[in-house]
Amino acid sequence: MFKEAIYHRPKNNFAYSYDNQTLHIRLKTKKNDLESVDLIHGDPYVWKDGKWCIEKTPMKKSGSTDLFDYWFIAIKPPYRRLRYGFELNDGKETAIYTEKGYFKEAPLDDNAYYFVFPYLNNIDVFTYPEWVKDIVWYQIFPERFANGDSSIDPDGTLPWGSAEPEKDNFFGGDFQGVIDHLDYLEELGVNGIYFTPIFMAYSNHKYDTIDYMEIDPQFGDKETLKLLIEECHKRGIRVMLDAVFNHCGFYFPKWQDVLENGEKSAYKEWFHVWDYPVETKPAPNYDTFGFFPEMPKLNTENPEVKEYLLGVGRYWVQEFGIDGWRLDVANEVDHAFWREFRKEIKAINPDVYILGEIWHDSMPWLQGDQFDAVMNYPFTNSTLKYIAEDKMTASEFKTGITELINMYPQNVNEAAFNLLGSHDTPRVLTTCGGNKDKLKLLYVFQLSFTGTPCLYYGDEIGLTGGQDPGCRKCMEWDEDKQDRNLFSFISRLIALRKTNPAFGNQGEFEFLEASDETNSIIYTKSYGEDKLLFILNNSKESINLTLPEEFRGRRLSNLLTEEAEEFGNNEIQVPAEGFYILG
Repeated sequence: MFKEAIYHRPKNNFAYSYDNQTLHIRLKTKKNDLESVDLIHGDPYVWKDGKWCIEKTPMKKSGSTDLFDYWFIAIKPPYRRLRYGFELNDGKETAIYTEKGYFKEAPLDDNAYYFVFPYLNNIDVFTYPEWVKDIVWYQIFPERFANGDSSIDPDGTLPWGSAEPEKDNFFGGDFQGVIDHLDYLEELGVNGIYFTPIFMAYSNHKYDTIDYMEIDPQFGDKETLKLLIEECHKRGIRVMLDAVFNHCGFYFPKWQDVLENGEKSAYKEWFHVWDYPVETKPAPNYDTFGFFPEMPKLNTENPEVKEYLLGVGRYWVQEFGIDGWRLDVANEVDHAFWREFRKEIKAINPDVYILGEIWHDSMPWLQGDQFDAVMNYPFTNSTLKYIAEDKMTASEFKTGITELINMYPQNVNEAAFNLLGSHDTPRVLTTCGGNKDKLKLLYVFQLSFTGTPCLYYGDEIGLTGGQDPGCRKCMEWDEDKQDRNLFSFISRLIALRKTNPAFGNQGEFEFLEASDETNSIIYTKSYGEDKLLFILNNSKESINLTLPEEFRGRRLSNLLTEEAEEFGNNEIQVPAEGFYILG
């Protein structure tokens, strides 16, 4: 038994309250080292004849990577508190693993040896707005989605789609353009819009805010925004805005005051200026986003800054009824600020979704006191590397996704923001090298995986483009130039996600196989008695596979075509870069 690899830690992602009655417990062990794991558990205060009373319940091997196995159990302690340990068996040896180390037999004279979950307090359960589970997001870069009101175009606006996107050109996208195309979004089936920043700013991307309390005039005014949100809500579409609290823009009035008055400025403590006079070249002598002098970092520990930004967060929720905040560069802002931000926003409306932009393991922000979710770039990176770029084998992909699942509690995974592309990344079709079969494989996996998926505007009709600014092309509204087959395919997947609980966010995900030989993956999604089978062939050749045992001899339905499928000898031929969804 390889004891050095065995790992468990109460709280966080290895023991957590799933709800106020249910405790989830995980254990990590060396791959293929153990034959079984049982949870030894009992209420800490139940004793008989001087011995602690325990039960043993088998744990399920929930996933494996190239190095580790993960074991899982969901348990409902009768009194909402638990002491517990693990009985480990490798076929040759049995060991009891506790907080105080290993024992040959379970010690019952004192339960202080064991791990403890003191109490399932309601307030400690990680919660997120219930509506998020059923959302399919659609990210809109407002300057490039649609020009509905040319009278508010900024100076130098180019005719729609007449040039390649540049860092400093404008095409006049606005709120009216979005209102004009809400029927299109309904047809696609999305029910949430994530807008990149809409507040007054100098650039076309608006991440360099000048005034957090005003709409950029190139998009419209506050009345038009209210109309847009009302029209979205009538259609059951949620609206999430983007806030940049890590840094402001160069022309933010308080930063301009610092530039003008230096150390005498009343706002010098709003920023992180190292020394005076303030210099922007050859490099800034103040903290910035990256090393961009036009984006000075805000001091969110300063009480005035904190109250100003909290006021921004409150205002757009109270006055406009937005449904979510996406928070830019969230990992560079202090945790104390985000805790206050959550309290302020949730006090107004507990159903507001708070999403942080973090590209790495985000458990410190997902304890229930800061964010409801983060942008799930570990999902993005693994999925693109395996399917789109062929830079990862099937088994490596399985390892990456399994590690991701076990990186967070299940309720955190349910609210995760799963994207394939955005305004910060190359277009997903471009990443696929123009291969739309691969693109379809990506969407099958994304839209059937746990979490809340997001499409980047135009990806559903085949827009292409490289890294920023190439990924910010004008939306194509000429249907003759849209890939309507791709649109219909994605729309069908979205409909399945909405109508089939096993396909959607209520389904439990499980890998069955990841074959490097055939470059294919097989997984299931289960909900109650319903179980769906997904087979994805990421190779350039058709493959013949044997159906998993539990699907053999059954009349199966193809979910995409809604036709019955029969497989002689339980053999299934999957076309090159093709797939099956069967149930």
